[in-house]
Amino acid sequence: MKKFSILILAILMCLPAFSRKLTINLADYGVVPGASQLSSKLDAALTKIQQQVAPTDKVVLRLEKGEYHFHSEDASVVRCYISNHDQEDSKRVAIRFVGWNNLTLDGKGAELVFHGRLVPVMISECANTTLRNFSVDFANPQIAQVEIVENLGDGGMKFRVAPWVNYRIGQNGRFETFGEGWTAQQSAGIAFENDTRHIVYQTSDIGINTQGVQHIESDDRLMLAPHWKDGRLIPGTVVAMRTWFRPTPGIFMNESKNTTLRNVRVHYAEGMGLLAQRCTDVTLDKFGVCLKGDSDPRYFTTQADATHFSQCRGLIKSCGGLYEGMMDDAINIHGVYLRVRERIDDHTLRLRYEHGQAWGFGWGDVGDTVTFVRSAEMEDLGFRTTIKAISPDNPLGTKEFVVTFRDALPKEITADKGYGVENLTWTPEVIFNNNIVRNNRARGSLFSSPRRTVCEGNLFDHTSGTAILLCGDCNGWYESGACRDLVIRKNRFVNALTNYFQFTNAVISIYPEIPTLDKQQSYFHGGKKGAIVIEDNLFETFDAPILYAKSVDGLVFRGNKVVRNNDYKPFHWNKKAILLERVINAEISDNEAME
Repeated sequence: MKKFSILILAILMCLPAFSRKLTINLADYGVVPGASQLSSKLDAALTKIQQQVAPTDKVVLRLEKGEYHFHSEDASVVRCYISNHDQEDSKRVAIRFVGWNNLTLDGKGAELVFHGRLVPVMISECANTTLRNFSVDFANPQIAQVEIVENLGDGGMKFRVAPWVNYRIGQNGRFETFGEGWTAQQSAGIAFENDTRHIVYQTSDIGINTQGVQHIESDDRLMLAPHWKDGRLIPGTVVAMRTWFRPTPGIFMNESKNTTLRNVRVHYAEGMGLLAQRCTDVTLDKFGVCLKGDSDPRYFTTQADATHFSQCRGLIKSCGGLYEGMMDDAINIHGVYLRVRERIDDHTLRLRYEHGQAWGFGWGDVGDTVTFVRSAEMEDLGFRTTIKAISPDNPLGTKEFVVTFRDALPKEITADKGYGVENLTWTPEVIFNNNIVRNNRARGSLFSSPRRTVCEGNLFDHTSGTAILLCGDCNGWYESGACRDLVIRKNRFVNALTNYFQFTNAVISIYPEIPTLDKQQSYFHGGKKGAIVIEDNLFETFDAPILYAKSVDGLVFRGNKVVRNNDYKPFHWNKKAILLERVINAEISDNEAME
């Protein structure tokens, strides 16, 4: 009998764990539209629910449709470091999902409105998470919107402040906006055409001087800035006045696996719309960083990129998305170069995060494959090895790692030679298809991964700068990822390059940062025939440059069509449709109306 019982127990242990499907209405926990102290109520609810479910349970949390207001005052204080954002020891987080498995949050059309400076939604150390059917917005954004009423030339600028902006004249005599726990004095801005919402031609980042600003007439929202002078801003121009701070993203994802965001909209964030770091497999299905529709009185969305993926792996997929009005790119996917700071022995290096907005989080694990790049030439040494041991200088807030590698390191890898280390294991495959990118500052999309990347069927409409950028930089941003297998196919590009921004040499710009290109021996991007294929795209443009490429081995540009228009006056310094610098194995064929 005893042997029989042991046998039954052994069989039961081999069977899969019993999994329940649970649907929980958060209204039962006091999380309802119009309720106060929502952050603390939701935090308490999540803690209680998480204690009652098993890791194998599939849990659906439901919100009622309506408007929910979250305030920074009762949001949790979380110590976290977020890639490509201002690094502070702690941030307030309104909605926290930490350590969940098989969780779905169904907003049922809920509008989540946030007040103050905080991270609206955080997903950390979770697996199989789905967020769907809700929007994220702030009642009082740190970007201040104004409309030019009269350009007085040497007499300054008369402007009207948008009705939702809380503002005053600061003690130093400058225009100042404020909210819960924050103040801002904006010194720069982006100008939008009133009717089209396109960024105003040849304005780029405008300077704003509000010293001596004053109220005028009986309308207390009508102001005069006597020292703000810019002849390009005609009456009716809408200006998004901004600082350069980016403290918090709208949705922060950290160390999570298999995450899906479906029918989620981010209308504002003081950083990225979505930032994912060290995540595996992310799906964005009809995700948007966008306005609330054609009648939305706002012209801007996020302070920085719409979506940003740092040191991720698996498959990153964005399909059917809408990205508009953001102050940087629709999507930016890259790894992080660590710089060699000390050669401890033939197997061990001390490595350091170099960029001030990218440190504090994990970089690699035992068994990961790495490669080494000489910074000045952006030249891959061609030496691969794996991590045997990795030790951060701090458990949280890491700036340096001591890393021991399986194989002896080549003698030339030293601190004084300027080497960066890239983690090839933490690089993703990418699908970016059927998205709309429009009316944004800087660039459309940035892809920096050696794995298969497909950018297909998208509309890039007035991206202001370059529509697609392939970069790579171990000298400034330290964002890694040479493109080895990339397809850009069947996209439509409408009037990119109405302004100059960084890396904007053509509609599609392949522009790795290489300080000493003349000394480079190999090539940064590519590495095989047909490594980068650009085909069957439609370019509608008023200016000359279509493709710029630098340091590529294996470039194909074929079957593309260019339609010229007179929407703007040509101004770009690059007068060539195709400009190549240090490119080999290039195929340029069957393109229509290139000249």
